[in-house]
Amino acid sequence: MRWLVGWSSTAAGTGAPGSAGATGYDGEILHPVGSQLLWGDPDPLWAVGDWRPDEVRVIRADEQNRIAVLGTCGATDEELRLGLFTARGGALWHLTAWPGSYTAVVQVGRRITVCGDLAGARPVFHTPWAGGTAYATAALPLADLIEANLDFGHLAALLAAPDVPAAVHDSTPYDGVRRIPPGHALILRAGAREVAGYEPVASLAVAAPPADPDRAVDAVRDALVDAVRARLSAPRHVPDIDPGPVPGMGPAERRAARGMPVPGIGADLSGGPASGTLALLAAGLPGMPGTVLGHGTGAGERLLAVTFNDLAVGGREAELERAGALAANPRLHHVVVTGAEETLPYMELDGPLTDEPGPSLVSAARHRARLAAGSADHFTGYGARQVLDAHPARLADLLMDRQRRHLVRPVAALAKADGSVLVPARVYGAARRLSRTPYRAGLEDLADRLRRRRFEEPGGAVGASLAALTWARPGPAARWLTGEALAEVSVRLQGATSRSGVGPGQRPGDFRARAALARQAADLRVLEQAAEIRSQRLHAPFLDNQVVRACRALPEALRVQPGARAAILRTVLEGAGVADLPSGWGATSHAPAAAAARAGLRLAVDPLMALFGTPLLAQAGLVEARVVRKALRAAVQGEPLPLDGLADLVSLELWLHRLLARRGTCWTGTPARARAVPAGIQPRRGALASGG
Repeated sequence: MRWLVGWSSTAAGTGAPGSAGATGYDGEILHPVGSQLLWGDPDPLWAVGDWRPDEVRVIRADEQNRIAVLGTCGATDEELRLGLFTARGGALWHLTAWPGSYTAVVQVGRRITVCGDLAGARPVFHTPWAGGTAYATAALPLADLIEANLDFGHLAALLAAPDVPAAVHDSTPYDGVRRIPPGHALILRAGAREVAGYEPVASLAVAAPPADPDRAVDAVRDALVDAVRARLSAPRHVPDIDPGPVPGMGPAERRAARGMPVPGIGADLSGGPASGTLALLAAGLPGMPGTVLGHGTGAGERLLAVTFNDLAVGGREAELERAGALAANPRLHHVVVTGAEETLPYMELDGPLTDEPGPSLVSAARHRARLAAGSADHFTGYGARQVLDAHPARLADLLMDRQRRHLVRPVAALAKADGSVLVPARVYGAARRLSRTPYRAGLEDLADRLRRRRFEEPGGAVGASLAALTWARPGPAARWLTGEALAEVSVRLQGATSRSGVGPGQRPGDFRARAALARQAADLRVLEQAAEIRSQRLHAPFLDNQVVRACRALPEALRVQPGARAAILRTVLEGAGVADLPSGWGATSHAPAAAAARAGLRLAVDPLMALFGTPLLAQAGLVEARVVRKALRAAVQGEPLPLDGLADLVSLELWLHRLLARRGTCWTGTPARARAVPAGIQPRRGALASGG
């Protein structure tokens, strides 16, 4: 894990003379473990973890005016200096508009500004501490700092309504540690904190001006090319030197066995449109995109493209064939990684502690098997579906903008998939109801559904679309929660409706799409930590700020058409000079993923039953152990249960076990008690927690 951490205090200095740090409980000076100081008192900032030298840049105008950028940023030092001068007047947007994925921290006198990203892949957290405010890009260091206990209300919301921002709000798994929403910045002035948005929000009163589809797609292409070029222009990194040969192993096998990525740049090549687009863009741009000469395969300028072939579960033959056709590009070096039963979800339940829980914990070993054959800098297509696809609720947006004619093709596609002539009327009616439903009423309806345990939803593609045509809906794991936990989430939702200024300030489809993107970005962050390969960096250009902005500017009428994502990415590649894509390019299927999850459940049922013998979730009052065990047995027997809900339950239970088994703390100079959840989980019976 890598993060930055610092604080803003009310006093002119909190540490010992000549040092950077703060005074702890017993007069000791606190420092983050494994940190490098970026600047010192009175408001110090550290970078913690295995940051590369080019990933940490600090530009100083003087001792009271400076900017730190951590991550992959395409701005030059001069552009950073100009950005610092502009930020002195309070402007924020330009700090988030450079290519790449990064966190920017600006200090102007005693004012500190920390910018989060639009997707939520680089969140910012804060907590009151020592009369001021501590902040970080990870929640666990702050939880250690204040010895935070678990926020059971937040954990209940993660299971009952993970896609509803009002349920989770600004809380984290740690009581007292808060997060800023995507698209916002944390502003600290001598310890006082403020959260400010830097992104303009579309008005509900006036329809957005019509956007030119061709120009919008060109903007997506330019943003993607800039995002890829920002990674290609960064210095190449060679992992730790190979200590020597192993009898019977070649260089590639030796690296994989020792957990070392291939030097240079590579990409996933699953056969889907997102990873294929990034691989072809990276291979086609000028420069040397691939492995470093003299290391690894000796492929020179060829980009390492990695395809995962699941031998335990079939169904991806067409995607593998398309990946092979794409890999015929002479600038690609294709590697196929095979996985047997040991790489199925749930088969490997051991792993590192992540900052927060996420459903990807159950499949981290599966991803690690693929990434171990990847490069030191590895492109992934995560986030493309969320930024490019049309959430079903966007049909209501079209009705609000009086663009009914654009509903014809998506509704016709649903009717064809279902085979019923009643589909158009049902979908149109649901979209019309949503377009006329206030946000507050949507939250109240969800709170009522949770209290009454109403989780029934129609099946199939049409049923999923109808269920998504709402402001908020229960999560897939909600049906297995206790009544107390559901009541707690209901109270949180009612509290959201009573807050001043309630409402997203957006159309329902746009609001639901942003929430889905935030959840995907959060799970990718968990996956990066759980499947981390030493000396490797995962790059998700579709989650970069400028790419997200360009994708949000796409017209709704273009998004909702069947096959829009593949068509947009095909146009992006054609504009970048890449043609001759294989037939069927862009076709995707979720069936193999569900089959792999069910197969993993069948094989791992005994360890999972043992895990839920005396679960920590039951001690917290969120579930009953027998209910979860019954659901696991039913899923193994093939009953149509929501498998993603079981993944949420198992991953949260795993995360709690890892958190409580942890030793040590993120800080030096602290007594042994100074770590998160010092007393473990206290059984809760008969009363609701405050939940934050």
